[in-house]
Formats: sequence, C-alpha cells, structure tokens
Amino acid sequence: MIKVDFKKELKHLYNPPKKFDIVDVPEMQFLMVDGHGDPNTAQAYKDAIETLYAVAYTLKFSSKNGLEKDYVVPPLEGLWWTENMETFAEDKSQWDWTAMIMTPTWITQELFEDAVAQVRAGKNPAALDLLRLATYTEGQSAQIMYLGAYADEGPTIAAMHEFIKAQGYMLRGKHHEIYISDPRRTAPEKLKTVIRQPIQTK
Repeated sequence: MIKVDFKKELKHLYNPPKKFDIVDVPEMQFLMVDGHGDPNTAQAYKDAIETLYAVAYTLKFSSKNGLEKDYVVPPLEGLWWTENMETFAEDKSQWDWTAMIMTPTWITQELFEDAVAQVRAGKNPAALDLLRLATYTEGQSAQIMYLGAYADEGPTIAAMHEFIKAQGYMLRGKHHEIYISDPRRTAPEKLKTVIRQPIQTK
C-alpha cells in the first residue's frame, strides 16, 4: 500500500523557498474549526486543535483500513484576521481564526460523519460540534518559508506586504500560516512555518 505524503506531493505549497514567491493555490479540502481569541491563551483554540487531530487521525485510519489508501496527516494550518487588520499585530485577544488540517479529496462527507461519530463515542472533544469538512480556495498568493519563533514573524510579514506591493499587487483575504514543525519538539528559533497571503491585482 502506498502512503501519500502531501508535504512531498505538494512541495511547492508545503516546502516553499526561504524567499518571497508567488504561487497559485488550488481548491483544497480541510477539516476546519472557527474561533476567536489569543491562540496562546484561549481555551477555544486548544479545544479546536484537540478536535482537529482526533478526527484527522480517525479519518486516516478509516481511509487506510476501509479504502486501502494511506497518507500522512498533513500539518496544522491557520487563517488569521481581525475586523480591523490595521491593528492585527497589536492585540491577539481580538483575533478571529480558522484552525484547519488538509484532508484528501477522497474523504467524503459520509466518511467525515462516520469519523466524527467514532470520536464522539470516545474522547468527545469540546469543539466537535464546531468541526466541519469544507473546501477552501486561495488562488494567487505570496508565500515564504519562515524559520524562527512565532512571536518574531512580524518583520517577515511586513516585508512580505512590501514585496506584494512592489510586484504590483494588493492584499486580499486572510493571513495564512502552515505549521511544518512541531513546537513541542522543536526549538523556537528552528520552527518552520509557511507564511502565505492571498493577493490580487490593483
């Protein structure tokens, strides 16, 4: 049985260069939980992560055992925004977010509902009723592989915005991060994060 690793299959999306680049991101399917608040302190964010991983791994094993299609569970991702993006970096307690994990297209709504039922009968994590399976299309975006602590991303994000303007584009949509490294096992200065920003022509 072949085991698909989407970080390798979609290398241009999950392992971009350490310099700003423009990429066209296709429609992809995700497990998603929406929430609000500082991800460092909000219980809602912790609940969302626990729920995402519980269902993601249940789906992986259902796919492997039932469909004979195995895959590596992709990394955690996040969309981040505030009502006033001018103050985005100032007050994390005002952040809105969508925590999500990419899911293969062969995972159907029926398989998703079965996995949710299995998880509900077991751990029953707090955000299970907020979880959904949905597609998301970013289209043309700027991105970079950022190396370092999450708290130090600010200058890179600012430089990305300047790069976007210099290329004749303007910002669109939501700030997107893909957490390639496990922060529980990786030193902050060695964390790998894909930082992505959808763009449009002026």
